[in-house]
Amino acid sequence: MADNSSLLSRRSRPIALLTDFGYEDPFVGVMKGVILGRCLDARFIDLTHGVRAHDVLAGALHLAAAAPYCPHDTVFLAVVDPGVGGDRRPLIMRSGSRLYVGPDNGLLWPAAAREQVPEVFHLDRPQYWLPQPSATFHGRDIFAPIAAMLAIGRAAEDFGTPILDAKRFYLPAPSVTPESVTGEVLLIDCFGNAVTNLRPEDLGAPEPGAWTFTVGGVQLSGPATHYGAVSEGEPLVLLGSQGRYEVAVNQGSAVQRLGLERGSAVTAQKTG
Repeated sequence: MADNSSLLSRRSRPIALLTDFGYEDPFVGVMKGVILGRCLDARFIDLTHGVRAHDVLAGALHLAAAAPYCPHDTVFLAVVDPGVGGDRRPLIMRSGSRLYVGPDNGLLWPAAAREQVPEVFHLDRPQYWLPQPSATFHGRDIFAPIAAMLAIGRAAEDFGTPILDAKRFYLPAPSVTPESVTGEVLLIDCFGNAVTNLRPEDLGAPEPGAWTFTVGGVQLSGPATHYGAVSEGEPLVLLGSQGRYEVAVNQGSAVQRLGLERGSAVTAQKTG
């Protein structure tokens, strides 16, 4: 069998994209076109382009949840950027072998800082951008060309000055006592599940049914083991794929059933 190690080592790094650009306009395709102009063998991972417009919190949550499952050498290009054209800075964050390119608005921080404090570079060398960058599309004119060059092996230091004051974005932490935990809904997913800021470590990695959750005016025994642990149409609390407890309805919507929204309170108390 042929040894492909030298061939693989010459391949460009994969580029994972996350934006709030949606799927109707050509913005994502244009960014990919710019990348391919500088990295002809670019390999793309489309994490999502369905982040709600301007929703930095949702983008940060999705990016942090997805990053560990991508190859270790991935370049992440993330654009949820309501401050585009203003005084927020364009950045690279480097955390181990992963690189994150995007705006200095907290979007990158939870993913990049997941395992260590990242090195941060302010992209202040416009000779590497597209000429005459638009005030409304830095994803095309700044972030895409930089991501392409990182993918072919250029170093972050080539494109910007190291900084120590990047915006750090921390998710709201629950209030924890020995008998209760009080948190909130962080995110509503496409199924109508309400993802909370409660995690197993906050509850002591409980067994099923060890806690009673109060949310949306109802009490639910949990955590449940899976969606089908309750009858169709019934609500439950279970550990979701992002490592956070979520309020769901078996084959239904917790948002519609319980009237939940971002910021809705969730309280857990030990059963008995």
